[in-house]
Amino acid sequence: MSTEIDDHAEHDDIIYPSAIPFLLIHLSALAAIWTGVTWQAIAICVTLYWLRIFAIGAGYHRYFSHRAYSTSRAFQFVLAVLSQTTMQKSVLWWASKHRHHHLHSDTVEDVHSPRHKGFVYSHLGWIFARKHDLPDFAKIADLTRYPELMWLHKFELLPAIVLAVLCFLLAGWSGLIVGFVWSTVLVYHGTFCINSLAHVSGSKRYVTGDDSRNNWLLAIFTMGEGWHNNHHAYQSSVRQGFRWWEIDPTYYLLRGLSWLGLVWDLKTPPVQVLRNEQRLGAKVIDRAAQQLAARFNAERIALAIAAALHAPELSALQEALARAHHRTSEMLKALPVPHIPTREEFLHEARAMFARTRSLDEIVDHAYELLLASVGSRLATPIELRSSPKRI
Repeated sequence: MSTEIDDHAEHDDIIYPSAIPFLLIHLSALAAIWTGVTWQAIAICVTLYWLRIFAIGAGYHRYFSHRAYSTSRAFQFVLAVLSQTTMQKSVLWWASKHRHHHLHSDTVEDVHSPRHKGFVYSHLGWIFARKHDLPDFAKIADLTRYPELMWLHKFELLPAIVLAVLCFLLAGWSGLIVGFVWSTVLVYHGTFCINSLAHVSGSKRYVTGDDSRNNWLLAIFTMGEGWHNNHHAYQSSVRQGFRWWEIDPTYYLLRGLSWLGLVWDLKTPPVQVLRNEQRLGAKVIDRAAQQLAARFNAERIALAIAAALHAPELSALQEALARAHHRTSEMLKALPVPHIPTREEFLHEARAMFARTRSLDEIVDHAYELLLASVGSRLATPIELRSSPKRI
């Protein structure tokens, strides 16, 4: 019952009226029944799909969100206009939400985590949530200093409207519906799949502390964005396909633009990352350790310990743990307490869970500390232990 209430509270902020234009775009795709489907319109659709998928990856994502390369102010504006023809809000909004995603990837604070908020919400529901309606300008201070980007933020749909009119002028109603609308819907879901599917399905080469995965099929349809685990391992890289066989057309095109002098300072991952030999940061180690510790039921372990000890022994342990406060893990390490998993068990579980990393021992040690601290806090509160046996 409480879970249903929590789920409702999590999703009751969806602004349904603002979702109506999004639904209408999808429904208007059916108008092709009356407009017909011409070869000219199909050519426009295919061209606009790939052009705008490139704009998503090269513009919204690798440039505005991660600054993975440098460019001129004029070409920056071109990228912004091209990106906003996709009808995925302004570059300021997009970059703000994406930077927030990386700060809190697959935690409860993530804006679109399938792990915590469900697949459909992570795919598209979050876009219509009131709390995500405005960008966090503090996260994009490097972008808000450009008046032209602020102007585009104010008139975020203008590039898409201009493109829609051009499609109509070029190929009539079929050009508008098939060329513009069909490609827009396809670009929507190609992009959204990175938020949802790329955190659910695929392989993991790197320990990133989240659920990001490499998905070769998504990489094909998104021009390289599907190498998502690579991206989370080294976010500022302009190249997301780290191996020669990981096709990344967005990177290839940006490399070509660099030869023309339109972009420069293309950042690529260091050799240590490519070889998966880098030391992980404290935040990643902490998140991975939490995932590992969660594989062991701290409450059940505490109950097993309590059941195995005689009353005087249990009382003495509880008193000692209560006095230890935040040092309960050290206390449990020093005492011959039954039912505590060994470090070897932790290491075995970690090897099954995570990709190869030089920081595995650090993750295991931290996870072991987290579990002991959690068990210790439960043992130190007799009331909880007496109220929980039915959950064994």
